[in-house]
Amino acid sequence: MTTTPDRNRVQLPGISSRAYEHPADRSALVALRSLSGFDTVLKQMSGLISERRLRLIYLASAVRTSETQFRALYDMGRDAAYILDLHRVPEIYVQQDPSVNAKAIGFDDPFIVVTTGLLNLMNDEEQRFVIGHETAHILSGHAVYRTMLDILTRLAARVAWIPLGYIGLRAIVAGLEEWYRKSELSADRGGLLCGQDPEAALRALMKLAGGSQLHEMNIEAFLDQAREYDTAGDVRDGFLKVLNLLGTTHPFAVARVAELDRWRRSGEYEAILGGDYPRRADDANAKITEEMRAAARSYRESWAQSQDPFIGVLRDVAEGAVHAGERIFNRFSRRDAG
Repeated sequence: MTTTPDRNRVQLPGISSRAYEHPADRSALVALRSLSGFDTVLKQMSGLISERRLRLIYLASAVRTSETQFRALYDMGRDAAYILDLHRVPEIYVQQDPSVNAKAIGFDDPFIVVTTGLLNLMNDEEQRFVIGHETAHILSGHAVYRTMLDILTRLAARVAWIPLGYIGLRAIVAGLEEWYRKSELSADRGGLLCGQDPEAALRALMKLAGGSQLHEMNIEAFLDQAREYDTAGDVRDGFLKVLNLLGTTHPFAVARVAELDRWRRSGEYEAILGGDYPRRADDANAKITEEMRAAARSYRESWAQSQDPFIGVLRDVAEGAVHAGERIFNRFSRRDAG
């Protein structure tokens, strides 16, 4: 059961997660959803990760929010479910842990875990963004791919002594890590849609980098940092930036703030609040090819906007490969026609 939000936030009836998903994330999810029974197979593969077992652990060792425990957080969860039109409100558990973290867990009956470190760091509206972020993960069904990444990472460690096998698995893991980072950008957008307070969303992400001393920080200055990070250095620095991402599942804080601010300013955020968004009822009609093109277009636009010299080199190489591929394809097409 859901209730109306505690202030005038816009509900988004029947919203599809495709509305806020990053194109690279969305194309992968549309492809995954088209594979009938894939999630069932993955659940069987991940037998070591028992959703029931995890729920029992948190039920025994954490505090479950309710009308009498962490009431404000409990209401935020109900609000997020109301706005994204979830049929079921996910349970929220508060875990005693000084580290700043929140996560959504589970396939069939997902729930959210928030640490006391995060609650101590963020105010109510920033917490609302975080709960919306995790609720967006649930609506998107990100747990399936995340479990796959966990399985393949463990498998890669076990076969590290087989050079070719390890290299192949590492390539797959690197691809999944890139998807994982894009899924975080998607959930940031979903969190903004739930909280509908852009400043609070940007503050929450900035605090992940600088801590609680908000009076010592400034959003515009932090966005300047993001621009400097994008443009700083030469090709060597750009290569180091790529290396720094290896093994990571979350984009850096400056990148997340810049991406969320760019998405908000693009007009998509206001359009969704105005009712212009894809509906869940039409998810089955989403075409993989169209989503793949949108993902490719997103990367091209991102590369075109970047001032990083190394990205410029990659862009030139990629464009050359595309043009060569088109020439080869056209040549064989003419030959087949002949």
